[in-house]
Amino acid sequence: MNFKRIEAFFWVAKLNSFSKAAAQQCTTQPAISTRIAALEEELGVKLFEREGNSKVLLTPKGQELMPYAEKLVYFAKEFTNKANNAAAYSGLLRLGVSETIAHSWLSQFLKSFQEDVPGVTVELTVDVSVTLRELLLSGSIDIAFLMGPLADPSIVNEHLSTVPLVWVASPLLNIGSELLPTSALAQWSVITYARNTVPYAEITREFAKSSEQPAKIITSSSLAICRRLVLDGMGISALPADLVQSDLDQGVMHKIVTDWHPSDLTFTASYPMSPHKPELLPMIELAKSTVKLGL
Repeated sequence: MNFKRIEAFFWVAKLNSFSKAAAQQCTTQPAISTRIAALEEELGVKLFEREGNSKVLLTPKGQELMPYAEKLVYFAKEFTNKANNAAAYSGLLRLGVSETIAHSWLSQFLKSFQEDVPGVTVELTVDVSVTLRELLLSGSIDIAFLMGPLADPSIVNEHLSTVPLVWVASPLLNIGSELLPTSALAQWSVITYARNTVPYAEITREFAKSSEQPAKIITSSSLAICRRLVLDGMGISALPADLVQSDLDQGVMHKIVTDWHPSDLTFTASYPMSPHKPELLPMIELAKSTVKLGL
């Protein structure tokens, strides 16, 4: 079976377009159409239905075969990359990282990566996940460790970690250890992530639903600033457990016992499927192992 035909099927299905698949594969639309027609003839099934003038949709049989095509495309790239030696990687790699990761395992990860792949220079950008997504899609960075996964057919998402958020406050606020309903938390200012983030949306929605009085919200795109404001007694916050654990151990922060928490944060290593950069693979594997070891 011709792999080019399977690859053409994969990209047409991913992009819902013969012309976009042709551009992605650096070929012509007639060439893609020929490959699809040959594959359909070889398999004896119809893979696509046209909708309107340009959009194409998978048939039920096409939907059934798509996961297998995706695996074949992925493993073909993996096969090529395994043939390379990490020591041969060189050049600039532009890495975007969310602040939650920057405050936890980023330093150890970069130290290990530079030891394993000395020929690659890392250009680091630390920002909120929404901005990192835009940079990734625009091609301004090569890979991002961010709050994901990203719902885009051109992006590969590899799971890195799941981080719980815990409500915390300074002992200066004299919040006891008894269970508090969410409505009771509205008496203090709530310090949280920037407005264009999932935690902000969840927190404002929950307080609007459970509390008669509007919550006093203080937003910041900097976790370091959120942490500092909590330590200074300016309000309460739901912050990543890893970020505040040492503060809790030292007694400079107090965990609030309540009946609701924002959803855990899921972090992924996200990168464009094309153009393929082989140096991303050892970077992702190292990131996974760094998280697993709790460094």
